[in-house]
Formats: sequence, C-alpha cells, structure tokens
Amino acid sequence: MGLDYLKYEEGQTPLDLDEKEGLLLPTISTRSELDELEQRNIEEAIRWTIERRKKFTLKEVFTETFIKLLHKRMYGSVWGWAGAFRKSNKNIGVDKYQIGIELRSLLDDCVFWIDNKIFSEIEIAVRFKHRIVSIHCFPNGNGRHSRLMADVIIEKVFNGPVFTWQPKPFEE
Repeated sequence: MGLDYLKYEEGQTPLDLDEKEGLLLPTISTRSELDELEQRNIEEAIRWTIERRKKFTLKEVFTETFIKLLHKRMYGSVWGWAGAFRKSNKNIGVDKYQIGIELRSLLDDCVFWIDNKIFSEIEIAVRFKHRIVSIHCFPNGNGRHSRLMADVIIEKVFNGPVFTWQPKPFEE
C-alpha cells in the first residue's frame, strides 16, 4: 500500500517511505481511519499513565527508557517504530545522531531545575515540553507525546492539575 492518503499540512512532519511502511494495520485506507486508530491508542496510554501515575518516581520519569515507553504506549498498536528514535532527519528537530545526546541533556537539566528550584513547577513542565518537541525524538507523534509528558511531570512530580491544551472558545 502506498499510503497516498498520508498528506501533510504545512508544519507537519512527513514520514519517509520506511516509516510509512511501519503501519501495523494495512487495512487502514484513509487519514481519518489512521487518526481514529492513533487517538484510541493515545487514550489507552493516557489511561495507563493515570492508573500507574502514583507508582512513577522522579528518577523513572526523567529517563530515556520512560520517554520511549510512553511513546510506544501511545502508538505501539499503530506503528512498528513506536518507541524507537527516528532514523531519518526531518524538517524539524536535531540531527538524528544527536537525539540521544540532546535528550540526555534535557533530562539532566530537568532534574537539576527541580533539585535546585530554578523555575516554577509549571515553567519546568512547559520548558520540558518545548525542548523535547524541538529535539523531535520520534518519526511522528512528537507534539502529542510532549504534551502527555508535560502532564505526567506536572501531575506526578509536582502533584498539580494537568494542563488544558485546548484553548477555550471566546466568550461573548
């Protein structure tokens, strides 16, 4: 299957041919079917974080292992490459060979910020979200992954409420 329906809007990160071939369900034939399947998988990952959140530790959350595990839980029923760092360069993010180095730097920075109370709790979660999406660890799903990571950080590490990522409509 050519996956020709995977058209991208401006600003979206296109998958290369090998990444497209990682689709686990070849019966998917439209973008809306793919979006729905990904959303169901993401909802299962969110449920997992809610059920396990009390068991997460600071040292567990700020690890490459956890970053990859969360991505795999978000996309593992959809994409064969879920939870694995990208192997191609994209229109955003660091060079593919720098992903591990930049991620390690981010994780170490976050632990330092927390230990030394450098930033507010909200700012730490938002800075993490911004930097990890800028690294662009995975072939796809980086924005959604970064938002869920920020929610895990704000709720687990700081015992605060998760973020509201959707803007509220204007009140008249």
